[in-house]
Amino acid sequence: MRVLFAGLASAGHTYPMVPLAIAARDAGHEVHFAAGEHVNASLDRLGLNPFRPADSFYEIYAEDLEPELARLRPDLVVHGWGVPEAAVAARRAGIPALWHGVGRMFPDGIGFERPTGGVHVDICPPSLQDEAFLATAERIALRPVPFAEPGPPARFERPLVYLTLGTAFGTPEVLGTAIEGLAALGSHVVVATGRVAPADLGTLPGNVTAAAWVPQAAVLPIAALVVHHGGSGTTLGALAAGVPQLVLPQGADQFANADALCAAGAALRLLPGELSADAVTEQARKAPSLRDAARVVAEEIAAMPSPAEVARELPKYAK
Repeated sequence: MRVLFAGLASAGHTYPMVPLAIAARDAGHEVHFAAGEHVNASLDRLGLNPFRPADSFYEIYAEDLEPELARLRPDLVVHGWGVPEAAVAARRAGIPALWHGVGRMFPDGIGFERPTGGVHVDICPPSLQDEAFLATAERIALRPVPFAEPGPPARFERPLVYLTLGTAFGTPEVLGTAIEGLAALGSHVVVATGRVAPADLGTLPGNVTAAAWVPQAAVLPIAALVVHHGGSGTTLGALAAGVPQLVLPQGADQFANADALCAAGAALRLLPGELSADAVTEQARKAPSLRDAARVVAEEIAAMPSPAEVARELPKYAK
C-alpha cells in the first residue's frame, strides 16, 4: 500500500505525524511525505521520501497537492489538522483520507480552520480531549510518541528542570524571567531557546544550560519539572513521561491546553500578566504535588494503541 502523509512545514505540526509514518514504513507500506522545505531534511534522514508540493512553503493548498496525487496515486492520504485543503484534494481525487491531530482539538479563533467530518487519528488522551470533539468525531486513538531528531544520544545531569517556549513564541524577556525564577531552585535547568539566540539571554547562572535546540524526547523522561508555553508536543511529551508541568501560555491554543492540564491536576499555570521570577519560583516549588495526577495521565497514554498497532490497521481505510 502507498501512503501519502501531508503536513504543515513546522515541527509542531509535522513531527507528531512522524511516529505513524515510520510505523507505516516499517509495516511494509510505501510512504511519502508532502511538506514545505523547513522540515524536509529531517524527514529525509528518516527515509520518509519528503517533497515540497508545488510552491508551498508552510501551508498546502489543494492545487499544490493535486498534481502529486496524480503522480503518486496513493491508496491513502494522512494529513494534519493544519492542512485542511489536503482533505479537499484527496476528496476530489477520490482517495480515502484520514485527519491526523496534533493534540487537543484547538479552539476557534486562533488562525486555523477547525477540521470537521472524516476520521481522525487522535493522539490526545481522552481525559484531556475537547468534550465536544470526543462526542461527535470518529476517532482512531494513537499513543503520542515524542519525536527526536536523529543524532547522537544526549546526556543530562539529574535532577533537572526543562524549560522551553517552543520554536515560535519565545522571547528573551519571557525566557529570562523564567530562567531567573527556576535558577533559584538550585536544580540544573536545561533551556531550549528555540528562536531566541542563547547569546541574547546574557550571562546565565551556573546551574543553567541553554541551547537553541535540545533533544526533547531524551530530556523529558528524566525531568522533575517541565516549564513550557503549552504547545501540544511538549504538553503530550511531558504527560507521557508523567512529569509535572508549569505552563506559561503565550498564544494560539496554549491557553486552552493550560486550562485542560490544570483541570486534570497535572500542571500549574502563570498567565502573561502574572509572570515574574518570584512567581515562577513559587509555582515551581509546588510542582511535586502534581506528580500523582501526571502519572495517572501517563498510564492512560501508555494504554493507547501504539503507532505500530495503528499502522497495521491503515489498510482498512484505504481504497
